[in-house]
Amino acid sequence: MPQNYKIMIVVGEFSGDAHAAHLVAALKELSPPVSLEFFGSTGQKLRLQEVETILKADDLSIVGLPEIARALPMFWRAFRRLKQTAIERQPDAVVLVDFPEFNLKLAKSLKKKNLKIIYYISPQLWAWRKYRVRTIKKYVDLLLTILPFEKDWYREQGISHVEFVGNPLAGEVKALYGKAEFCAKYGLDAAHPIVALLPGSRQKEIMKILTPMLETASLMAQKNQALQFVVALASRRQRDEVQKIIKIATENSLKLPKNLFLVAEETREVLHAADVAAVTSGTATLEAAIIGTPLAIVYKTSAFNYKLIRPLINVEHFGLINLIAKERIATELFQDEFTREALSEDLFRLLQPFENKRMRAKLKEAVKTLGDGGAANRAAQAILDFLQVNQNAAAKKHTNKQTD
Repeated sequence: MPQNYKIMIVVGEFSGDAHAAHLVAALKELSPPVSLEFFGSTGQKLRLQEVETILKADDLSIVGLPEIARALPMFWRAFRRLKQTAIERQPDAVVLVDFPEFNLKLAKSLKKKNLKIIYYISPQLWAWRKYRVRTIKKYVDLLLTILPFEKDWYREQGISHVEFVGNPLAGEVKALYGKAEFCAKYGLDAAHPIVALLPGSRQKEIMKILTPMLETASLMAQKNQALQFVVALASRRQRDEVQKIIKIATENSLKLPKNLFLVAEETREVLHAADVAAVTSGTATLEAAIIGTPLAIVYKTSAFNYKLIRPLINVEHFGLINLIAKERIATELFQDEFTREALSEDLFRLLQPFENKRMRAKLKEAVKTLGDGGAANRAAQAILDFLQVNQNAAAKKHTNKQTD
């Protein structure tokens, strides 16, 4: 094996940055005596892994077609910078993590420059925009999937260079401390029910989703004043955004529950302490399922975005845990169905002891299919094997040329 591999890694969202950081850590652990050089588009967690930053991914996470359209100049600058860097530095592999709107285009462009492309956390083409399979087939050399049904689905589409490495969250999602300590830390009463509210990690999501969540909390508190509500924030910087939304809501005569708490950067602890949760569709729904918290899955975007996107979606369920279970374990309330009346009714249902216990059992059964942890290690090993095979093939080709 060579003494050094250069790996370019590209992320564009908070969750992708977290998964990529675990992957880099696993690569470093598995690689001795090989030296690995990492560079690319990074978030905070990749930077903590000392990945050289070509550009910061923090501002690339945008939801909604109009918003993306307005940010096109920024995306185009980022695209050109990463492409130019890859051409100049010639990495042994480019590892693209999730973020398909950007990364699939980058895969196509860099593959045409004869670079090797690895895609970790494969695009959810089984859900929408299936035509992109052609891009994967033509421009991706190794596809690493994280959901149990994806490998078979991709192979049915004629893609053989695919491996299921397990889900990065399996075996790793756990609270750092228990409910009693959580309640003591934030001033909650462990004897009374706790409802977790997860409005998402993106600003546009929070703006659309938090208000109906607050309306739901208000309605539920009117019926049961002992209820406690915890808004879980993905980062501390979101606190100001959330407080602005709360201020606007109160100015519009919304009476908030007296027991409403904001907790930042402890989503898993919030979920572990909660009796039930309302969770924005996305990775957090899977975290809730793994922890075992009965949940309702919600989502809301602009009417324009929804009108554009909805016809492109071709799956029976939106929620990841429902897709994995192949049944509607958690209620899904999207767009116009996401009302305070509908959400409060479902959360009250889940607070009933029998329903709560029943969903916890179903969640436990469903998450078994995700594997028992170690996804980052398996992905890292697959990448190192891929690099070794390509190195051997290049060496053999060079030897044959010299012989000729």
